[in-house]
Amino acid sequence: MHRITAATAADLFDLAATRRIEQAGAAALPAHALMRRAGLAVARLAMAIAPHARTVWVACGPGNNGGDGFEAAAQLRQRGFEAIVSFAGDETRLPADAKASLQRARDAGVVFASEPPAHYELAIDALLGIGVGRPPQGTMADWLRRMHGEPHPVLAVDVPSGLNADTGTHSLGELPGQSAASRRICLSLLTLKPGLFTAQGRDAAGEIWFDDLGCGATSEPPVARLPGAPSLAPRTHASHKGSYGDVAVIGGASGMAGAALLAGSAALHAGAGRTFVGLLDPGAAPVDLAQPELMLRDARSLDLSAMAVVCGCGGGTAVRELLPRVLSTARALVLDADALNALASDDGLRTQLKARTKRGRPTVLTPHPLEAARLLGGTAGEVQADRLAAARRLAAQTGAVVVLKGSGTIVADDAGTVPVLNPTGNARLASAGTGDVLAGMVGAGLAAGRGAFDAAREAAWHHGHLADAWPADAPPLTAGALARQSPR
Repeated sequence: MHRITAATAADLFDLAATRRIEQAGAAALPAHALMRRAGLAVARLAMAIAPHARTVWVACGPGNNGGDGFEAAAQLRQRGFEAIVSFAGDETRLPADAKASLQRARDAGVVFASEPPAHYELAIDALLGIGVGRPPQGTMADWLRRMHGEPHPVLAVDVPSGLNADTGTHSLGELPGQSAASRRICLSLLTLKPGLFTAQGRDAAGEIWFDDLGCGATSEPPVARLPGAPSLAPRTHASHKGSYGDVAVIGGASGMAGAALLAGSAALHAGAGRTFVGLLDPGAAPVDLAQPELMLRDARSLDLSAMAVVCGCGGGTAVRELLPRVLSTARALVLDADALNALASDDGLRTQLKARTKRGRPTVLTPHPLEAARLLGGTAGEVQADRLAAARRLAAQTGAVVVLKGSGTIVADDAGTVPVLNPTGNARLASAGTGDVLAGMVGAGLAAGRGAFDAAREAAWHHGHLADAWPADAPPLTAGALARQSPR
């Protein structure tokens, strides 16, 4: 068993693959052995979370997730804890393994109660796990609200009840007790599931632990990966600014110059050799006195053929006029913000984008959910309902690398690369301009010669990591402060 951190590299498996792995593992072991391993793993983590707890409330559901809870309760009882089980189900309809575990819990002297205990120090959610058919209702919904509404740790077995393990959407909509101060922990069993790391999954799961129950090796293909911490190659003494490439930022229409300057600042601090900012506002100042390293130019004067171009940050409608030239001439390209909106409404530009990617020109799109929805012809809600599928679909339609921003940013391409779910970042990034910073960081990676997928993956990780490392007692993180942090 080990904790999953931002530095963990691991494969993620969907429900179909997880069930096949479970069936294969159970078939290779004596009857009920896999569930007993699961219950022991839950009990061990519960004791580590609350070693001095007197009472542990175990809420068990009507399937195998409930069976894991029965096993955990038996193990805790045998180790001197008062485990109280609340069972929301029909004993006669329990699966065979879960029924055997129920009997073991009774034999161990576990207390069964129709209502949660009045006082407890740890709650174990063994209600639904991956078996989400419909939203928790009635008693189960009440118990979930109770356990998440009180200031005690909550340990979810496999997957927090109500969470879709594939998509990260929660069937209750708003997470129960979302504003409560309780610590949330999830022990994922057999496999790590993508829904734990994107959409509402990160809030629902909290701190994630993993135990493969001794069934580690599998031939099942993953649907996504946690990338692990990217390494930063040391820079040689015998190098110069030309060794790290040029970034050109095109954007900053009237009243929106800040977005382009943020992207330029991010590219500069991420290591670009030279950074040009082609502002679309004819009245813009000729120099940024706060950052004189940024070389401000008229966007139309830049030769893009040898540059990594970041286009669209604060571009307004003015960027549309330059997009045909950008798409046809940029050596490498990041399309963000208003450039994406222009693509969504112009069939000619989309055709030009596809032609560019077919020629093998490195191209990255960095949409937030609404921008992705416009490109896909749907709604932001539809994108958020299955973020992984939306990112893959957009990559297939455009041929570009797609960075779908949000909780659990997804990086996908159309070249057969397993998509990446980025584990870094937090709500400090929920402010204007942080997306422009990410675009600039991707541009710096492209300028240095990184492939489009690697440049996007590494920038997303560092972008989130900088927010994670921001001191709790420091002033709020702004996009400007984020742009001035160096991944190095």
